[in-house]
Amino acid sequence: MNTATFQSELKGGRLLLAAFFLALANFMVVLDMTIANVSVPHITGSLAVSSSQGTWVITSYAVAEAICVPLTGWLAGRFGAVRVFTISLIGFTTFSILCGLSNSLAMLVICRIGQGLFGGPIMPLSQTLLMRIFPPEKHSQAMGMWAMTTVVGPILGPILGGTISDNWSWHWIFFINIPVGVICAVGVMRLLKVAETPIAKLPIDTIGLTLLIVWIGALQLMLDLGHERDWFNNSFICILAVILVVGFIAFFIWEYYEKHPIVNIQIFRYRGFTIATISLAFAFAAFFGSIVLIPQWLQINLGYTASWAGYLTATMGFGSLMMSPVVAKLATKYDPRALSSFGLMILGGVTLMRSFWTSDADFMALALPQIIQGFAVPFFFIPLSNIALGVVRPDEVASAAGLMNFMRTMAGAIGASIAVTIWDDHTKLARSEIVSTMHVEETQRNLVNSGFSPEMALGTISNLVDKEALTLSG
Repeated sequence: MNTATFQSELKGGRLLLAAFFLALANFMVVLDMTIANVSVPHITGSLAVSSSQGTWVITSYAVAEAICVPLTGWLAGRFGAVRVFTISLIGFTTFSILCGLSNSLAMLVICRIGQGLFGGPIMPLSQTLLMRIFPPEKHSQAMGMWAMTTVVGPILGPILGGTISDNWSWHWIFFINIPVGVICAVGVMRLLKVAETPIAKLPIDTIGLTLLIVWIGALQLMLDLGHERDWFNNSFICILAVILVVGFIAFFIWEYYEKHPIVNIQIFRYRGFTIATISLAFAFAAFFGSIVLIPQWLQINLGYTASWAGYLTATMGFGSLMMSPVVAKLATKYDPRALSSFGLMILGGVTLMRSFWTSDADFMALALPQIIQGFAVPFFFIPLSNIALGVVRPDEVASAAGLMNFMRTMAGAIGASIAVTIWDDHTKLARSEIVSTMHVEETQRNLVNSGFSPEMALGTISNLVDKEALTLSG
């Protein structure tokens, strides 16, 4: 069915309802990237694993999602965008149920990988279908709606994750996907069948797919195991790094010259797409690294509950909700490069503000940088998305959206892993520097005179040093 025909059927209330289901499905998938962040202490305690192993729950989902995201263009061309979108929703919901039923870390990580594999195509296909059902003059507004769910999802994730984990059980952070997934799948099947994309019997690029799985699998293992095995001081991590580099180079060369690639690398021939996608990846790495670290620091160091850590992290939502529709409108009138540069400068300023945080800071002092960051995110997210997808041909939008979301997702996983590693390394360094300048005997004697036993006094001093070291390294 041609574009004019189905757009005449999808108008008014039906069009808005279809857009709502697409945006809600994208929101559900993006939400799951961060809903487990504040729940990691609950999960590790329940499953009796270390906190570093607990982060596998986050990285396994992100990296598995990254494997499927760049395949979106091929899947849509082979089976149809609406059909792939619907199957992905059903698979994502099914694995959400299995995640909630998990009783071991191995089962949970495997089910999170399943979630990521089915969730991967949902983000780019929601973009593709929104661009398809809306007329060209409404594309900026459609992307504004999509960007709002993409930005707000990671912000609301910590609130929901913390509240559910504190009041019920961490298992329910996955069960809440069931009604949303079912409603979206039914809605998409009923409303968007007329907007199905053309399909062709494309050959399967088996070698390209194998290379993709190899190098991303090596990357995932590096992210999961690198921190606890001291990264490149460990021979196994070095082997994984070699497999990653060789596999990536072989994959890139193969896909570039393959007639029917599983991932259309040639999209990078558009300079606007390349620069916008790389900029978005770096910005999202910084953004996602902060929303992984901050909830853990609040709970470990300041004694916040998971719920309150989520509330503080989610104060970003105020600015994002207010500015997303505004920026979508501004993007139609002003240079998107200027808007994105403005947002990135504010993001850098927020990072500088956080460097002045102290371990006795009150809620508002911690929330202010979050609110400003929420204000900044739509300024770089929406214009960069518009630039990336606006320069490619209509038949390449699905592939371009897949590549853009792939790089963004991978950047988030890498950013989180690097942030956790740097935090831990700097904590050890800061603790060593604090201890070297302390006069423990005098402090211990004063505490003993105040009624502490010698052991309690040493324990109190040690806890205080750990607390300050964690803050200094943040």
